[in-house]
Amino acid sequence: MSKEGHKHLLTLHVNLCSFLFSARPFSLMEAENRTRVREFLFLGFSSYAGHQASLFLLFLTAYSATVTGNLLILLLISLDSRLHSPMYFFIGQLSCLDICLSSVVVPKILVNFLRRRHSISYGQCLAQTFFLVGFAGCEPALLAVMAFDRYAAICQPLRYASLMSHRACRGLVVATWAWGFLDAAVHACLTSTLSFCGVNQIPHIFCDVPPLLKIACSDTHANELTNHITSIFVGLGPLMFIFISYCCILSSILQIRSGTGWRKALSTCASHLIVVNLCLGNAFLNYNRPSAGYSLEVDTLVSSMFCIVNPMLNPLIYSLRNKEVKAALRKVLNYQGAASR
Repeated sequence: MSKEGHKHLLTLHVNLCSFLFSARPFSLMEAENRTRVREFLFLGFSSYAGHQASLFLLFLTAYSATVTGNLLILLLISLDSRLHSPMYFFIGQLSCLDICLSSVVVPKILVNFLRRRHSISYGQCLAQTFFLVGFAGCEPALLAVMAFDRYAAICQPLRYASLMSHRACRGLVVATWAWGFLDAAVHACLTSTLSFCGVNQIPHIFCDVPPLLKIACSDTHANELTNHITSIFVGLGPLMFIFISYCCILSSILQIRSGTGWRKALSTCASHLIVVNLCLGNAFLNYNRPSAGYSLEVDTLVSSMFCIVNPMLNPLIYSLRNKEVKAALRKVLNYQGAASR
C-alpha cells in the first residue's frame, strides 16, 4: 500500500475511533434523557376543567363515606360477640381491603385537585401501581374464600366448625393477601422496565398497568402476556370457583323442605352475590375491556366505579341486607343513647 493509502487508512481509523468513543456517551445520554420521566400528568379530568371544585367535594364525600362505612363495619364486628364468626371475619377483611384500595387512589386525587395540577412523580406512580394491583388482586381471592365459607355452612354443616376453624380462617386470609401481592410484585417488576420516551401524559385518573402500557415506547409484549395470564389466575380463577360453589349451594338449597330454612340460606348468600357482581364486573371492565372505542370520560367513570364507588357501596350492602349487622348497629346506637342521658 502506498504512503498516501496508509495516510488515508490512518485518518479513517482515527475518525472511526473518535466517532465511537465520542458518539457512544452522547447516544447513551440522549437515550437516558429520552426515556427518563420524572413525573406523569393525568388527563382523566381534562374534560372537566370548569368543575374542579365540584369534583373535589364529590370525591371527598365518597372517600369519607367509604372510610366511615367500612370502619363502622369493623367496629360492629369487633364489639358484638354475635358477629364473631368466620363469615363476619371475612366481611371485616373485605372492609379493610376496601379502605386500602380507596386510600391508594383518592387522597392523591384530592391533593391534585387542591394543587390544581393532576400529576404524580415516577416513583409514586410505580408505588401506586404496586399497591393498587395488590389490593385489587386480593379482592377476587377473598370473595372466593367467602363463597367457600357459604358453601361449607350450607352444604357441609356438620363439618363447618372443622373446615372454618380460627386457624383455617387466618390461613385463608394470609393466602389471599399473599396471592394479591405476588401478582402485584410481578407487574411492578415488569412495569419498572418500561421506557416512556419523554411521553408523560397518562389518559387516566391514577397510575395502573393498562394506561402505562398505552404510553410506553418500549416492547410491551411480555407485560401484556403477563397481564392476560394473571387475569386468568387472579380474576377468572376465583370467578369459576365462586360459580361452582354457588352451583353446589343452589343444589343444597333446593333440597331444603322448610321455607324458613330456604329463605335463611338465600339471605346469607344474597349480599355476597351482589358484591361479587359489583367487584368482579367493574374489575373486568377496568382491566379487560378493549382500549379502542372508549372515550376518556367513559374510562374515568369506570375507574371511579372500580376504586371509589364499589368500596363505598359494600358496607351499605352488608348492613342493609343483614339482620345481624343491623341488630348490632341498633345495639351500639342504643348504648350510646343511654350513655348520653
